Amino acid sequence: MSSVQVRIQDAASFRLDEIYRYTRDRWGAQQAERYISGLFHAFGGIASHHTTSRPIPAAFGVQGYFFRYERHVVYWRHLSNGDIGIVTILHERMHQIERFHEDFGL
Repeated sequence: MSSVQVRIQDAASFRLDEIYRYTRDRWGAQQAERYISGLFHAFGGIASHHTTSRPIPAAFGVQGYFFRYERHVVYWRHLSNGDIGIVTILHERMHQIERFHEDFGL
């Protein structure tokens, strides 16, 4: 029996790079590593329900879930093979629906 894997999709990978660079430049490499590690720990908790998620609001026009991690909102969905796909990670100050649609390719 295979376990559920977390897959970082392209938009989320791009956002992780942005988050790392911004945090490193503003608060140092140690803080950037801590923040990114915390995000990955939260990703790992999705399948075991240690990371509490809520359904994406209908206004967004897609099915999936989200959770907050400090100053970011992480959007994810179940992939067709049963894995978890991290779709995007948006800062709380970003216009969520506009960026969300860009990252989902809508």
